[in-house]
Amino acid sequence: MKLSIVARNMAVTPAITKRIEKKTETMGKYLLPETEMQIRMRKEKDDRRVVEITVPMGKNVILRSESSADDNLFLAIDKALAKMERQIRKHRTKLGKHLREEAFAEVPEYIEEEQEQEEELKVVRRKTYPVRPMSLEDAIIEMELLGHSFFVFVDVDTERTNVLYLRKDGGLGLLEPEA
Repeated sequence: MKLSIVARNMAVTPAITKRIEKKTETMGKYLLPETEMQIRMRKEKDDRRVVEITVPMGKNVILRSESSADDNLFLAIDKALAKMERQIRKHRTKLGKHLREEAFAEVPEYIEEEQEQEEELKVVRRKTYPVRPMSLEDAIIEMELLGHSFFVFVDVDTERTNVLYLRKDGGLGLLEPEA
């Protein structure tokens, strides 16, 4: 497994790198050797430390965890890595059942742009990602893996863009456009 560690408003010390490498050793047995784990750390204005971990595992499979702690980077790292390990364990059999072998092929890079507009409501982050047709079941799995409250996908049967979202009552909702 390859590690990519990036920090904003802070320095990545050898102690931080060593801690991350030690904690991720056990995850290596669940992931392919060429899998890249991206770890982003940042210090916010209120001295809060935020750690975000992203593991692209295939064309449409991305595991993500995020954690924060007040003024303690090591605690935030430990919590985020623990979340990631639980996610990997939970979904490894689910991924094996629902995805084809090519799902573990290399993932194209995600493009993130920090962008501001002059209007009152501002777009502060823009993401682009590759879209491939998938079934509703695969979309549900993908949304769970990302930990998001919604997921946009192209339905394999209708070839239309749909939005899957988590309802306040805990259920799932599906928005299907009409022509």
